[in-house]
Amino acid sequence: MKRSMLWSAALSLFLAVAGCGGGGSTKESSSPPTSGSPYDVGPRAGESPIAEALAEQGAALFKSKGCTACHAYGKRLTGPDLKGVTQRRTAKWMEQQILHPEIMTKEDPISRELMAKYALQMSNQGLTQDQATSVIEYLKKLDEESTEAEQHAEK
Repeated sequence: MKRSMLWSAALSLFLAVAGCGGGGSTKESSSPPTSGSPYDVGPRAGESPIAEALAEQGAALFKSKGCTACHAYGKRLTGPDLKGVTQRRTAKWMEQQILHPEIMTKEDPISRELMAKYALQMSNQGLTQDQATSVIEYLKKLDEESTEAEQHAEK
């Protein structure tokens, strides 16, 4: 039962965060979304400075909540690849997906599309708003480090 709950929680977080995933350019900037999601309007999450202390807490939560069972960075597992998610989605959208995945798949067009693509419902991990913010900060840090590494490799 505990394993099932862990799997469900990981899957939920995966879909919530990975639902932010997708291919294409990592520089969506603040342009209006074509998704129609009311939560994905405005600046992308990665456009704001990273709160380092929160990012560390988010890294621990990402592992302890089992998110790695479904999500990876730089490759697809059972859920979306999270690389670039903070450059594709707003912090508000990511927060809603993490906190309320079961509602988002019913009401949000991006979440519904992800559910259809991955055939998985992200489970609700029971995170608090502060914990969700920490996970988002962690993903912002991963995206920043990835961008820096890619820029360094091009030189």
